[in-house]
Amino acid sequence: ALLPGGEAMEQGLRDCCRSIRIGKILIQSDEETQRAKVYYAKFPPDIYRRKVLLMYPILSTGNTVIEAVKVLVEHGVQPSVIILLSLFSTPHGAKSIIQEFPEITILTTEVHPVAPTHFGQKYFGTD
Repeated sequence: ALLPGGEAMEQGLRDCCRSIRIGKILIQSDEETQRAKVYYAKFPPDIYRRKVLLMYPILSTGNTVIEAVKVLVEHGVQPSVIILLSLFSTPHGAKSIIQEFPEITILTTEVHPVAPTHFGQKYFGTD
């Protein structure tokens, strides 16, 4: 399941796991309210029977990921089978997600209070 910016991570995943099934979720955050809104979601029909790797490069507030997990849950996915893969996370973002979905697994390469937004814009087209 891919979120904005996840496309940049998608190619690496395809290169290493040729038979993997990819789903996509398009979520935009409102600049003023910081509310995340789901615009598009398409998953393999048997997603509820699979383990899900949710890819989101730069995790700051956690709002976008929480919305994405809600969409996955609506499609029958248990949070306990979701692994969130992010390159970077703020402590606040990770906490928000775990408060909402305690059973989710989060894998990140770095946790730091300040999200590297310039990095996200440059490499993933996210902000």
